[in-house]
Amino acid sequence: MPKKKPKKNLTHFDANGNAVMVDVSDKIATVREAVAKGSVFMEPATLKLITSRKVKKGDVLTVAQLAGIQGAKRTPDIIPLCHPIALSKVTVDLECDTKKSAVHITATCKVTGQTGVEMEALTAVSAAALTVYDMCKAVDRAMRITDIRLVKKSGGKSGVFEQK
Repeated sequence: MPKKKPKKNLTHFDANGNAVMVDVSDKIATVREAVAKGSVFMEPATLKLITSRKVKKGDVLTVAQLAGIQGAKRTPDIIPLCHPIALSKVTVDLECDTKKSAVHITATCKVTGQTGVEMEALTAVSAAALTVYDMCKAVDRAMRITDIRLVKKSGGKSGVFEQK
């Protein structure tokens, strides 16, 4: 019979089940980096408007990139138990895929600190995707925001995590 993996305790609850911010004061500051991805699928005509910069609200890719960066910086304001951290790097890249009629988003966040930046990278992708939707919803309400996920993280005692 295969051995069962021990259950990990959820770190954001105390012994009484109350929500708590994790105490990271005893952790060693290390370089931590996280990469998240996601996509916005749309009608081909919508993607053509984006790539030709003819969306009435403005340059969708530039505004979404800035929204993603701002989202990463504001993560503790919208995710209640996230630590405010001094991000040292945030990049948000948007790639137009005409074959799939999609905008693919990749965000990378980096810090030297006592806690990771996974939530910041995920928030950056989410904010960028929501901005693409917001700026194009007048012409395509059927857009789909999909597959927002952590693809890589490094640093800290748990080491490297990577998935495709």
